[in-house]
Amino acid sequence: RVVDIPVGESLLGRVVDGNGRVLDERGSLSARERWPVERAAPAIMARAPVSEPLVTGIKVVDALIPIGRGQRELILGDRQTGKTAIALDTIVNQHDKNVICIYCAIGQRSSAVARVIAALRAHDAMRYTVVVVAAGDDPPGLQYITPFAATSIAEYFMHQGRDVLIVYDDLTRHARAYRELSLLLRRPPGREAFPGDIFYVHAHLLERATHLRAGGSLTALPILETEAQNLAAYIPTNLVSITDGQIYLSPDLFRKGLLPAVDVGRSVSRVGGKAQLAAYRAVTGALKLSYAQFEELEVFARFGTRLDEATRRTIRHGRQVREILKQGQFQALPPAEQVAVLAATSQHLLDDIPAEQLRAAEQAIRQALRTQGSALCAAIERGAALTDADLQQLLAIARAALSCMVNG
Repeated sequence: RVVDIPVGESLLGRVVDGNGRVLDERGSLSARERWPVERAAPAIMARAPVSEPLVTGIKVVDALIPIGRGQRELILGDRQTGKTAIALDTIVNQHDKNVICIYCAIGQRSSAVARVIAALRAHDAMRYTVVVVAAGDDPPGLQYITPFAATSIAEYFMHQGRDVLIVYDDLTRHARAYRELSLLLRRPPGREAFPGDIFYVHAHLLERATHLRAGGSLTALPILETEAQNLAAYIPTNLVSITDGQIYLSPDLFRKGLLPAVDVGRSVSRVGGKAQLAAYRAVTGALKLSYAQFEELEVFARFGTRLDEATRRTIRHGRQVREILKQGQFQALPPAEQVAVLAATSQHLLDDIPAEQLRAAEQAIRQALRTQGSALCAAIERGAALTDADLQQLLAIARAALSCMVNG
């Protein structure tokens, strides 16, 4: 008998291991089907282009590094930089998006997994989520098969025509478990003592994430832990080349309190731009360019170089953009509100507002949009393009909200 795992609706809200054994003390599973853990990836002709957005609710991701349904977007960074927080925010934001979520913990401490499950329950996300766990003290064989088992559970829902999101937390520990297995089997070690087929193992796993032509999609967010910001190590270079883009979290930004600590210059989404809601494109093009210029100029400003007025304006605007992109965990923003705030930012409406008042200004714009622009919000959520008249309406709402805040 080939290794298999129970699949089906009965797994929603449950916590299981890589063999399908129940870990949450809520009784046995009533699954009627079992699917093999190892399955071939869909053929090329069965796949469709990534064309629908997966909205995370995180401004910096949805605006500058958009993710599409069926995409594989790597989240990488040093330990304790907020990688799991981004994945959890994304899961929690699917509460009204009809997306099934799978959280796969590989080699994590049991206390860390318990905190994740508690957070999902607190935000009512477990009703559409399956948690698959291989703890750090589990045998390496179980840690190795767990992400494959979680993917089979996800594929069941995908083949039902559903949209699915799977988070692998994290593939660094998965690679180490496979290295341990291979060394125990006396296979010849390769670079960094990893077996020579580790690239194939991860490619074979992540190629199962796709958008099917017949309907249904599987979006993968693999997480990877780097050491001392070394992106040139073996596993990081492998996964960057396998995936469709990466979100890089910088420990320097994290230490400065700029959360989420996404390094926009080192992050990219290769296919998500085609799936991004059309309204974002009207406001993010200029924002990306000005922010990239700011990051270059800020380096020179640190050396005390005398700067002309235009450069000082660019730096001032860039600092406001960076402040606006800050966002607390579990504080998701709907796309329409994101677009309104980013439109006001890109049009320099927030440049003269003190940094300590930016959060209040953002809240004022969002509140004004909810009360005065409900039809525009609905159009943006549907994916309608932002016309010049729509943009002017957004900016008028923002200006009115800001003037009320300043005068009030």
